[in-house]
Amino acid sequence: MATNKRRIAVVGTGHRGTGTWAGDAPATCADEVELVGLSDVNVARLAVAQRRLGPGLVASTDLSEMVAEAKPHTLVVCTRDDTHADIIVKALEDGMDVVTEKPMAVTAEQVRRILDAEARTGRRVDVAFNYRFAPTSRKIRELLASGRIGRITSCDFHWYLDTTHGADYFRRWHAYKRFSGSLFVHKATHHFDLLNWWIDADPVRVFGQGSLEKYGRNGPFRSRRCKGCPHADECEFYLDMSTSDWLEDLYEGPSAEDGYFRDACVYREDIDIYDTMTAAILYDNGVQVSYSLNAYMPIEGSHLAFNGTHGRIECRMYEKQAFDAPKGVDEILVLGTDRSVERIRVEHGPGGHFGGDPLLHKALFTPEVDDPAGQRAGARAGAMSVLTGVAATQSAETGRAVMIADLLKG
Repeated sequence: MATNKRRIAVVGTGHRGTGTWAGDAPATCADEVELVGLSDVNVARLAVAQRRLGPGLVASTDLSEMVAEAKPHTLVVCTRDDTHADIIVKALEDGMDVVTEKPMAVTAEQVRRILDAEARTGRRVDVAFNYRFAPTSRKIRELLASGRIGRITSCDFHWYLDTTHGADYFRRWHAYKRFSGSLFVHKATHHFDLLNWWIDADPVRVFGQGSLEKYGRNGPFRSRRCKGCPHADECEFYLDMSTSDWLEDLYEGPSAEDGYFRDACVYREDIDIYDTMTAAILYDNGVQVSYSLNAYMPIEGSHLAFNGTHGRIECRMYEKQAFDAPKGVDEILVLGTDRSVERIRVEHGPGGHFGGDPLLHKALFTPEVDDPAGQRAGARAGAMSVLTGVAATQSAETGRAVMIADLLKG
């Protein structure tokens, strides 16, 4: 293969690692990227990924061994969230650049270690914030930066996960704060990053509230997992993994090795993350944000509104709805204080996350790509989004507002 290509290796061969990064990224950037290695602590899952992606890849359950043999320029980190920091720091110290799935870390201490390692080694960390690259997200950024509604004063941002997508977080390892930091960190890191990028400022104070209202101990019955569950016929969250060859290959077979079930019961009594969350965020430029995330809705999508001194921008994104809603396109309303209204239609792009995934890959791996909107997100962006989620979680636990500066200082 061509020697001038960027050699990438992937650690963590689950759905995102095997699909989005080991599969899609080299295909999207075929002239720039060469996949050279894979690593996963689960030997059965690693074998599945290697079989699907190509027998010529270096594959090992020992990450250091794989790196030594494959010699990647960039390591793509797709492991469980709480393991990101150790892997990122070691990769930087070993002379590699890093692309990490979000969230970059799950604690403030981990964030500080990554920032220190990046500064100390001179290597680069990029965070996979694919939502920045969705066409609608970029258009909103352009409208705000143009001053169309004057100085931004406040924002309402509400994200809805339906009972398919939302429930999935409660089946998996994400259901425990020690692994995911809570959905304030794992899921909302996307949303907090968008806010930070759109507003073009840093959050300084966060007050959060959270509760578990639908899943976990709230369930009317429970079992260990969906497979073999005696309540399968009456449970609204029953998942039959046998209908998906992808899930069966990557998770069901490998579960015999490590005991991790992809279809664990959403009503497990030890689940400790929230499914109902709100946060009030204050930025250093004075912008006030009201944010919410709910994980058991009959709809999937988001509602966004920016208020400014000369108008308002609104956008409702429809992903999955029970009613007739626009498909493949978003409408942005720009409302002036003079009662003027402009409707802007933005079509989704091809690929995952409304077209964001392939554009993210190109931004990371195609050197000549310009970035006038600042869509490529480094370690600092990853840090600020994680710390917003950490602050919201701490606030929900203590009942007190949390300052981001305090988390950065440690």
